[in-house]
Amino acid sequence: MTDPFDAFPELVPLRTAAREGDGAAVLAFFAGLGSADEVCFASHHLADVPDVEKCLERAVAARPADPLPRTLLAERYVRVGWAIRSRALARDVSRDRFDQFHEWLRRAERLLIEVCAEHPAYAPAWTTRLLTARGLELGQSEARRRYDRMSAGTAHTHRAQTLLLQQLCPKWGGSWDAAHGFAQECASAASDGSDAGSLVALAHIEHRMELQGVEADTYLRNISVRNDLRAAAERSVLHPAHRPGWDSVAAHSAFAMAFSLGGHHGDAARHFTVLGDRASEFPWEYLADWRGLFTTFRASALETL
Repeated sequence: MTDPFDAFPELVPLRTAAREGDGAAVLAFFAGLGSADEVCFASHHLADVPDVEKCLERAVAARPADPLPRTLLAERYVRVGWAIRSRALARDVSRDRFDQFHEWLRRAERLLIEVCAEHPAYAPAWTTRLLTARGLELGQSEARRRYDRMSAGTAHTHRAQTLLLQQLCPKWGGSWDAAHGFAQECASAASDGSDAGSLVALAHIEHRMELQGVEADTYLRNISVRNDLRAAAERSVLHPAHRPGWDSVAAHSAFAMAFSLGGHHGDAARHFTVLGDRASEFPWEYLADWRGLFTTFRASALETL
């Protein structure tokens, strides 16, 4: 079960409202959420609904001073642009597709600049601006500036952390020292039971995916990496203080994938037990036939119990 609307039935009214073009109902759904993490999570998945920009544009026109409609619309514009760019390597993307991609991101950025100027502590807008910064290739310093502006008002926003982690990886101009350092920074600064520890697993997954041959095969098998993953899991999603939320499926998925790729099936078992038949596409989607591998890895893990 990888569709978040299946994994979290409470999100279904949001998808229904979006499909029906009912902008008022979409905004009412967000009004009932209790945290910036929930707003960012729901916004991310709302952006996947085809043609949702039409009702969001009407919502922006009806409530021009409200930061939420503009932020939701910007997230959708980013998604449209990234679909045009595709996940191909930059060298395989045509100039025309890059131009269209950047134009959609610039449309999003114009909305978000307004929101952040008017509402400088509005974390969801700063979070989406991490995506536009990456896509518009604004660099490491600007991405970090945006993250710092967001976290000054709302600390430990999970989606913002995962987005900045991507930016800090070598594939986006960063370094492994920066990526691993930021992951550890997030995990250490968060309270016990936070999902933030999964950033440690994501950093190791990203590192492993950049390697080739024997290095790729052995990286996650390294005992020091395994111990790093164990420590992060114990103080985050496996801690007694952990309270499952919408981001927890992705957090457990990251640990389950990292442990499984390292052959540490006993460690992965605790995460697969919590997940059941649920999984987040990211980071599993890095693997070819990832749904089949998820099932295979889960079976191997559960055999250790």
